[in-house]
Amino acid sequence: MSERTPLNATYKDPSALAHLSRLKNYQKYVFFITFGSYFMSHFSRKCYSTVKKQLIDEGGYSSVTLSEMDTTFMATYAIGSFVSGRLGDIYRPTTILAIGLYGSGICLFFMLANLLMDYEHMSKLLGDSIMLGTYFLFGFAQSTGGPVGTAIMGNWFCDADSIKNRGTIFGLWTCHQYLGDICAAVCTAAILHFGVNWLWALVLPAICNVAWGALCITLTPDPAEMGIQVDALTKPKDPTSAPLPTHSTSAAAPSAAISFFDALMIPNVLAYAVAFGFFKLINYVLFFWLPFFLNTHFDSVTANLIAALYSLGMMPGGIIVGKVSDIFGGRRATVIAVFMLFLVPCLLVFATAQDDLPPLVLFSMLCLMGILVGGPNNIITSAVAADLADHPSIAGSKKALGTVTGIINGSGSITASIGLLAIGPLQKSYGWSSVWYFLVGCTVVGTALMGPKIRREM
Repeated sequence: MSERTPLNATYKDPSALAHLSRLKNYQKYVFFITFGSYFMSHFSRKCYSTVKKQLIDEGGYSSVTLSEMDTTFMATYAIGSFVSGRLGDIYRPTTILAIGLYGSGICLFFMLANLLMDYEHMSKLLGDSIMLGTYFLFGFAQSTGGPVGTAIMGNWFCDADSIKNRGTIFGLWTCHQYLGDICAAVCTAAILHFGVNWLWALVLPAICNVAWGALCITLTPDPAEMGIQVDALTKPKDPTSAPLPTHSTSAAAPSAAISFFDALMIPNVLAYAVAFGFFKLINYVLFFWLPFFLNTHFDSVTANLIAALYSLGMMPGGIIVGKVSDIFGGRRATVIAVFMLFLVPCLLVFATAQDDLPPLVLFSMLCLMGILVGGPNNIITSAVAADLADHPSIAGSKKALGTVTGIINGSGSITASIGLLAIGPLQKSYGWSSVWYFLVGCTVVGTALMGPKIRREM
């Protein structure tokens, strides 16, 4: 990324105000493009889970194979998160973002070709191998959105006001994934409702991903590339403060990207990474399996629309957690723990009364669970990661943000991929109640792992 030149003035200086104005104006475009890139990633990712019933009934795949696909995806997504975050800090992040979107689209087209050739019915081994291989690559392609998008956002939302309201800004920004999920569910429901071939649920997001990848190339990833000097803009607006001493800017050296080891040594990075694994597992079990669970009670169209309520609830979750944590001075771990503990009784209700819930209660609980799960997941991989990347031990280098986000996201995905491997066999052998109890355990363990950080915040 480009070299940054210190700005030797406060906000009272007209030149500082000019830089701030340019920064604020371009922030809108950055928000839009990065928001859209992760929206498209989730649009393509969710479309697969919305047609799981069709993959079983018409494609010939078993629930165990689909569970293996989920695990394969999460494993390569985890590895890819580490790599993508690092690449985003070293190379031009917008190019990495575009490559991920191109790759996602190509993988969906390859999956579509496999289904059209009907390899699963010709040879189960061949059909399963092709699908697992495609999802192996799909995980790598999908991994670019989170770490790289967060790093670009961190580069641009670096002024004092943005840092003060970081939780709220990133809470709004992380709505991208849930809008993508909802869009996939609604599009699939419409395709099935109007009798269109269900394979179009894979074609549409594939085209959209490739198109948005081309748009990402137009984005400037760092303010310094536009001549915007941001260093002094991170200081509070204090009209009484004196101008800073003037120094020569010709010798300013570009900062180096932080190493994996240095990122792991940042206080609380490892703790958040491990705890996030359990929270992410909860989210992804619901993400991948909720439509399939609802198909036991509703038809495919209705099940996908109802599942969208969970994603709908996740959007305000991130905003609420972000805003509340901003109000309480950035005490994000404490706020996250409260949300996760409120999730436990909801999961217990599903475990004990899943077949007896009235529709209105079911719909309300799915929205509530979306809020309780979505808030912590959103904030850990965005505002919390940005907080950690600002730690004094690394001088707040924005070239650390992609790596830190990648570590948290990747570590979480490793835990989630292992946990997802158990869902298919659990559901098949012991029913859905065992799955809900499993998620209760994940909630308790993940929250307990954050105990030391919570105590320091109190």
